[in-house]
Amino acid sequence: MPQETPTPSARQRELLEAAYQYALAHGLTDLSLRPLAEAIGSSPRVLLFLFGSKDGLVQALLTRARDDELALLARVRQPDRPAGLVPAVERVWAWLAAKEHRPLLRLWAEAYARSLVQPDGAWAGFARATVEDWLGVLADCQPPSERDGEDGAVRRTLALAVLRGALLDLLATDDEQRLTAAVEHQLALLRD
Repeated sequence: MPQETPTPSARQRELLEAAYQYALAHGLTDLSLRPLAEAIGSSPRVLLFLFGSKDGLVQALLTRARDDELALLARVRQPDRPAGLVPAVERVWAWLAAKEHRPLLRLWAEAYARSLVQPDGAWAGFARATVEDWLGVLADCQPPSERDGEDGAVRRTLALAVLRGALLDLLATDDEQRLTAAVEHQLALLRD
């Protein structure tokens, strides 16, 4: 019989949210329990008790970040009324380009990269899961006639590649105008 995950306590949820805000500001790469605990009004011992280990805490933080990402995707996803790939990419890019989302997106980029170079442990599967999430959303935005064909898979893969590349460039350069023009150019090609 599979073991059920216990429901987190109010204190665990409170500390996770505080740790998530800390991670958005400071990242996860050099996360140390002592400064984190001090910043969020806890202790390393309590964090280890609540999350089992530092890796357990990192996994909880990655899950929390993915929850934010999935909330965005839920707003874009419209399987019952597919808007089309191009309008979906336009909405996603507008969200990605908004300055207020940069902390989450930096955290996402950090976790994505760590998942690629450290495929085991706390980061395991993060990159693959996000690719699958985004491709699923883009598929739901395509009309069934496009979605179910090989060309539909190629088009959404290309759209995702453009979005991810533009996002990484945006995080590196903050050149929103140039990147928006590039995304719009690619969308014009997808319309054809």
